[in-house]
Amino acid sequence: MKRTLAIVGPTASGKTSFAIELAKRMNGEVISLDSRQIYKQMFIGTAQPSKEEMCGIKHHLIGCFDPSILISSGKYSRMVKEKISYIAEQKKKPIICGGAGLYYRALEKGIFKDSNTDLGIRKKLEKQYIENPKILYEMLQSIDTEYSKIVHINNRQRLIRALEIYELTGKIPSEHFQNQKLYKQDTIKLYTVYLKWKRQIINKRIEERTKIMFEQGWINEVESLLALQKIKNIKFPPLDSIGYKHIQAYLNGEINRKNMFEKIVFSTRQLARRQEKWFKKETVDLYIEMEYLDIKKSCEILHCILDELI
Repeated sequence: MKRTLAIVGPTASGKTSFAIELAKRMNGEVISLDSRQIYKQMFIGTAQPSKEEMCGIKHHLIGCFDPSILISSGKYSRMVKEKISYIAEQKKKPIICGGAGLYYRALEKGIFKDSNTDLGIRKKLEKQYIENPKILYEMLQSIDTEYSKIVHINNRQRLIRALEIYELTGKIPSEHFQNQKLYKQDTIKLYTVYLKWKRQIINKRIEERTKIMFEQGWINEVESLLALQKIKNIKFPPLDSIGYKHIQAYLNGEINRKNMFEKIVFSTRQLARRQEKWFKKETVDLYIEMEYLDIKKSCEILHCILDELI
């Protein structure tokens, strides 16, 4: 059975542009693997590609869910598998593209046998996080020291999910990951390409992209989401993401515009480093040193390499 291509890498590494160029040559369609691009009305802050940027290439799992809905890694992996089957039925090549390490692992290694969700437990943990995230993080440290090393206290979704798993099953997240190999019947055979940049270059790319986001109207986007959240009287969890929460702090008068920008760039750089560390632990078939290659040329070469594999 041939493998499915996955383009991964840190935020602002050019994954979307790279996947689109490959899709042109391979008669492919792109499946997003991004925990925030999947939401509607978050176009700017999640760097969703515009119709012009898509260049006629069909994209899946972008801007298709209301921001009030929580998407687990298990649900996301099931949706990706459905899209892969659908695209293959159309006689086209699916190309997975994104930097969500947890979702990638769910595809490649499977999900927990007991990977369910309890809304009651989730709401309780959400409330506790709002009151004092440090208490939840210390709780994770006490029950699972190993897993707490890869979950940042500011990563609300993963911290809450880890404790939810523990309350649901009585087992720590690390134990679940160790046992994943027992539940791999629905995993996908991937050919993974990692887009690699030198740290100083990715840092510069992050800063430049952040400037563009503000020029596109990111603050207005956040204001619209806050207004919609108030009208619907329901919380939008993605608004706690990098950038969105900083803009809210700015709108509330807690920080000035300069501090807001600096905090967003700093937090995004931290995210890039965490993504780099995550994928070092995953199986990557090919690393591409991006600063030495033109995207179009590298895609032409890669297309030839992949012809017999996917």
